[in-house]
Amino acid sequence: MSETLSRKNTSEILAPVAEYFKVLSETSRLQILSCLRTGPMNVTEMGEATGLGQANLSKHLKVLTQAGLVSRQQKGVSVYYAISDPVIFELCELVCDRIGNQIQKRAKEFEQIKAFSTLSK
Repeated sequence: MSETLSRKNTSEILAPVAEYFKVLSETSRLQILSCLRTGPMNVTEMGEATGLGQANLSKHLKVLTQAGLVSRQQKGVSVYYAISDPVIFELCELVCDRIGNQIQKRAKEFEQIKAFSTLSK
């Protein structure tokens, strides 16, 4: 009984973590976060920076805003979006570093395979 209860609690605790990563699992959202790194932007500016259409941007900005990663502020007739949690960039840098390390490791492995295949000829 307590094992089931602890698994349930773990699942309940991890569900928001999974949702957070789900928000970050979309390339377009990462593009938006990346361009907001330089400062607040409106949808037109983000469209120019990312190449995404206005409807697509609006859809992703809504998700990012609901997740608390981005805030919005009305300035005149424009709405400007900004990063509300700058720690997101530390997380992205950590992930990018890990991916870079994995790519370097694979490249070394391929070089070893290549060297082995030239020896056997």
